Amino acid sequence: MHRGKHLLIDCHNVSREVCLDDKLVLRAMARGAERAGATVISQVRYHFGHNSPPGFTAVVLLDESHCSAHTYADDGLIAMDVFTCGSTDPLRVLECIREEVDLGDVVIRTMPRFAEEENGFLKAPMGIECAAV
Repeated sequence: MHRGKHLLIDCHNVSREVCLDDKLVLRAMARGAERAGATVISQVRYHFGHNSPPGFTAVVLLDESHCSAHTYADDGLIAMDVFTCGSTDPLRVLECIREEVDLGDVVIRTMPRFAEEENGFLKAPMGIECAAV
């Protein structure tokens, strides 16, 4: 048993256009979270490229936690997190995002958060589930 599930999502071979379209990805994360049953509290995005390689960071704050994306446009990469607690399934959030945005080749690592207590101590997760999808 755990308090939440955190997806660490590595996206490879993403088009440069997607890696530069902070509005598209932010909207898709917010809509995906809502469609999965989460409550969006706030959204923020920042476009890079002035003093750093081109890309952006976007974050959707949820009552259930957050979704975030950080892109590397020159390399076609997106590092994405979807962390939810309660009954919201982060895999459903990701599925909804992928219906709106081509994330290229995706590898997902799943990390349970705040594992159940055993004898007064928190049990650390023994491993991370990993899948290419």
